[in-house]
Amino acid sequence: MSDSPYVSTTNACKLCTPLGAALAFRGIEGAIPFLHGSQGCATYMRRYIISHFREPMDIASSALGEKQAVFGGGPNLKKGILNVMSKYGATVVGVASTCLTETIGDDVPRLLSEFRKEFADLPLPEVVAVSTPSYSGTHMDGWHAAVSGIAAQLVREKAPAERRINLMPGFVSPADIRHFKDILAAYGVAGTILPDISEALDRPALLDYEKLPAGGTSLAAIRAMSGALGSIECGRTIPMVESAGANLERRFGIPSRRVGLPIGIRETDAFFEALTELTGVPTPQRFLDERGRLVDAYVDAHKYVAGKRAIVYGEEDLVIAMVAFLAEIGVKPILAATGATGKGFKESLAAVTADILPEPPEAREGVDFYDIVEQATSLAPDILVGHSKGYRSAKAMGVPLLRVGFPIHDRFGGPRLKHVGYAGTQELFDRLVNLFLERKQEDSAVGYGYL
Repeated sequence: MSDSPYVSTTNACKLCTPLGAALAFRGIEGAIPFLHGSQGCATYMRRYIISHFREPMDIASSALGEKQAVFGGGPNLKKGILNVMSKYGATVVGVASTCLTETIGDDVPRLLSEFRKEFADLPLPEVVAVSTPSYSGTHMDGWHAAVSGIAAQLVREKAPAERRINLMPGFVSPADIRHFKDILAAYGVAGTILPDISEALDRPALLDYEKLPAGGTSLAAIRAMSGALGSIECGRTIPMVESAGANLERRFGIPSRRVGLPIGIRETDAFFEALTELTGVPTPQRFLDERGRLVDAYVDAHKYVAGKRAIVYGEEDLVIAMVAFLAEIGVKPILAATGATGKGFKESLAAVTADILPEPPEAREGVDFYDIVEQATSLAPDILVGHSKGYRSAKAMGVPLLRVGFPIHDRFGGPRLKHVGYAGTQELFDRLVNLFLERKQEDSAVGYGYL
């Protein structure tokens, strides 16, 4: 590492906090994400999200200007919610603050309390408010804040007991969530997946535009979470706020289990063990068969991946899960980097590699791609693993990029990439092995017809 006093952020390895909240709110049925701030925030986020999901993404805004920055944005917030009610017929409005409104000190909970009193004669939607200034977090903090806020503000009383599992999957793809639904169905339990972006952000082609995309977690399912058998939260890092599972456990006594993102055999084993513990149902044979096929694939492809060196970057929980996966297939993670800070990142990396690697990969927090590339130059990686923002770095180093996570702007099908479970890991493993095979063919003077 150089000693140069470089202080700028160049190609950040994170996204802004309210963007994560907006994505989570999109996973609620009948919900409109609403940013309390300037119009530019909503415009930027819509463009960014659409580029990955290739689906329409409406985000409402209180559209503050210079006047509101001085005198406060309360009137704009109230008028904006009324507009959302009339134009969309939203049953839920997810209000996320921004840097501007947090800086000027708008008291959003107080403003919303005033709104409910002033317009009590109207059929008001449910309004969930979360604090998401980008100067104190990442898009994952926004995601966690929204999920926690939904559980804390919409689940108000104890629901009748039923065979239901609450699943907070973290920020995974629509394809991953569809797989989670399949798993819960195989266990014979109802499932509340919070949030569920599997339909809203991966829609069938329709003749008419939907102002409010179908799909998402229903209000009824959210309120039923307080009567579930238990909750499972995927992700090893601890969010800044009380998690949804912890909130439900504290208020309603719903047992909560936290596991890593189920990528790779060991982390997926832990997920299925938690499901069996909460439901009393043994792992269905079809998933044991998927596990067996994955083990067979590991054996078959070991000669292609063993000893390779990888740099992994992106969202903290995804990086931890990918490091666990790479370590168990024989790829050596040499650097794990994230834009987040203060989440127990280093400790989690050590935990998932403790029985496999002599030492965990170097952990870097709060970094951008300037930092990553500067260090990577001396590490000689064989592959980079992360989202599209690392493409130019991979190209400059002359190594392939395994695209995972969000955003993926330079390839097609990001919403349909599966990562979780034994089946998702199988698809991920196949993509990784084929990247190495393709590189071996390209680098050969004669090429290989068989590898």
